[in-house]
Amino acid sequence: MIGVMGGTFDPVHFGHLRPALELLQGLSLREVRFVPLNVAVHRLQPQAGATQRAAMLRAAVNGQEGLTVDERELQRPGGSYSYDTLKSLREEMGNDEPICLLLGSDAFAAFLTWYRPEAILDLAHLVVLQRPGEQGPLPAALSAWSEQRRCCNASELTKMPGGRILFREVTRLEISATVIRELVSEGRSPRYLLPDAVIDIIERGGLYRSRSHEQRNGASTVARRAKDLRR
Repeated sequence: MIGVMGGTFDPVHFGHLRPALELLQGLSLREVRFVPLNVAVHRLQPQAGATQRAAMLRAAVNGQEGLTVDERELQRPGGSYSYDTLKSLREEMGNDEPICLLLGSDAFAAFLTWYRPEAILDLAHLVVLQRPGEQGPLPAALSAWSEQRRCCNASELTKMPGGRILFREVTRLEISATVIRELVSEGRSPRYLLPDAVIDIIERGGLYRSRSHEQRNGASTVARRAKDLRR
């Protein structure tokens, strides 16, 4: 049984990584695949390029057994739809191994507006990540629809390749990729919000920097060089 976690990962941070690790271990998954999207359908397009986001993901999971990066959406033109990704995974893996699509409760609240939601559930289980004690109300239609497919025990997911919905408590770290990008844009450190290896890629690539910050850095560099020449 594998888990699939999609997103922009712009950039990947501990709010993605910690729940993935907990589900890898707690659900006895063979692996969790991070699938960075190419073209966003229901959100703003990512700021970092596909190659950069994939590199940040690979750096983030390096050395952690069971966490991997799957770049199939980056290699597929057009909008990135979970249905297409799960369909291609099912074609590769066959019809028997369970696949779990991992998604946050906010994303699940809009699930019935996704492209072919019923078909998605035919291809995989849904594992909805919740904060400890979180019992927020669902839209009425979604509540009725999900109740018919809900299971209470992770072991039930292993008995069929897809079709069930499990709500699972995980450590939800209140970390925002938007805030990280803003910090970098303002010239402030995002350290302790994401792995140092990811920060290194951001710094080396000059990602998320505003023009004013680049100009300040450029002026500082010129000033330092001039000072060195006077010595």
